[in-house]
Amino acid sequence: MLGDMVKFLVVAIVAASAFVIYALIDCLFAESSRFRALNKPLWAVIIVVLPVIGAVLWLLLGKNRSGGRQAPRRFVAPDDDPEFSGRSSSTITDLDRETTDERIRRLEQELADLDNDDKTGTA
Repeated sequence: MLGDMVKFLVVAIVAASAFVIYALIDCLFAESSRFRALNKPLWAVIIVVLPVIGAVLWLLLGKNRSGGRQAPRRFVAPDDDPEFSGRSSSTITDLDRETTDERIRRLEQELADLDNDDKTGTA
């Protein structure tokens, strides 16, 4: 009878420890938008100081299950993300476009001049 009680106590302690560790990890890795009443460090202290009760309080009261009212985060490849390069193509002004066109015309003219020099120099 005493042996069964010891086995039950060991299993209960292991289960309670696993539950507290799960709650603590869940608290520490939760996004800030998911916290309801208190902030992250305070919830972590509550879970550690009041092991089982703190973990139950965290799971029932501490975190917002919906993750706030945000839409789920959508991952976008860098080439599809306009903010990745720091400046989207829609922010190019007419002045930038004109400057680019002028630069292209100037480079084309320089290439044409070089071609003409090569033709006249070898003839």
